[in-house]
Amino acid sequence: MERKEGLLHTINEGIHDMCYIWKKEMKAMFLDEGVLIFCIVVPLFYPLLYSWAYNNEVVRDIPVAVVDMSHSHMSREFIRMMDASPDTRVAEFCSDLEDGKRAMARQEVRGVLYFPSDFETKVMRMEQSPVSVYCDMSLMLSYKAVYQTAVAVSQQMSKGIQIQLSGNTTDRQDEIATQPLAYEEVPVFNSTGGYGNAVIPAVLIIIIQQTLLLGIGLSAGTARESNRYRDLVPVSRHYNGIFRIVLGKSLCYAMVYAVMGAYLTMVVPRIFGFTSMADRSALLALLTPYILSCIFFGMMLSCLIRYRENVILLVVFTSLPFLFLTGVSWPQTSIPGAWQAVSWLFPSTFGVRGFIRLNSMGASLSDITQEYQALWLQVLAYFFITCIVYRFQILHARRHALERLDNIKMHAEEAKTTSNE
Repeated sequence: MERKEGLLHTINEGIHDMCYIWKKEMKAMFLDEGVLIFCIVVPLFYPLLYSWAYNNEVVRDIPVAVVDMSHSHMSREFIRMMDASPDTRVAEFCSDLEDGKRAMARQEVRGVLYFPSDFETKVMRMEQSPVSVYCDMSLMLSYKAVYQTAVAVSQQMSKGIQIQLSGNTTDRQDEIATQPLAYEEVPVFNSTGGYGNAVIPAVLIIIIQQTLLLGIGLSAGTARESNRYRDLVPVSRHYNGIFRIVLGKSLCYAMVYAVMGAYLTMVVPRIFGFTSMADRSALLALLTPYILSCIFFGMMLSCLIRYRENVILLVVFTSLPFLFLTGVSWPQTSIPGAWQAVSWLFPSTFGVRGFIRLNSMGASLSDITQEYQALWLQVLAYFFITCIVYRFQILHARRHALERLDNIKMHAEEAKTTSNE
């Protein structure tokens, strides 16, 4: 009976101490402007700015220069079709190819169409006549728009020429002659083919991780810069226990990012009309281990942060690599095996992949079992590593405090002896 009462007393004391640490951490968060900005202001407004920039989804009316050395009916028809397409517009007519290249160098146009002088003549002789397309490769979206539009126009004109030469008597014969294999293009998942729907979901998930790293790292850096070890050293009885310290601090960030995570994954996509097919229960199940793993990952790394500026440099340096390693901007199957192994260390890798499957592909929780289990493994691993690192920090701080206390006592005794003499 006494043992049971002692166990209940220990549990109650642990819960009380954890709540006390949570309260102190929450107060410190709202008093620190840097932590407040990165943990609340940035997650609230940065996704809106980023989503607004990509809200158009696709690029339209890419300016193109034309060098028409043919001046024929067929070249003018090609130019009219290019200008009528939604993706490109004819912005300039150049006298020669060098003039077109200079216009591209000045960024006045993103592509150049070149028609040779014998363009229509070769076609009428039933010879193959080339149309040269020069594209600016510095921006993939503009290159895609110019190149695909030129290909579509050339195919459409080729069908017309083929129909004229075939001598068919019915439309069905013309259709079979120009398209013997019928196909229908059906975009899967990203039905708009938009850049925002492809990239924004990954960015929203990475924002959760990066802002958590910034907030936790800034808090730890502030404590070290001011030589205050209140976050690590048990200065009162409430800090007697590694688990209650780690759980109390993590509870503060978990409560804040439970709201931020719901805002980023449920509200932002609907504000801008992005694809949102995730079931709420499945999304909640994914966000729970993801946010916890990010918190413990950030707490573990925060022990390496000595100055506030260091964490900002670290996050800025790693943001793009984290995005690349998720397999969104570059196919996962094309990432080397060594780098794929490195990507397994970061919560964003499995969080992004799981969220895209849920939100953009309409998958269920059972379809992302691998990502879901990997996140829970990271939660357990980073939690125990954080406890070990915090334990080491506390022992180091205690030893440092005892050494300072011994030095103070020694100097006091020396001063007392000197005064007696």
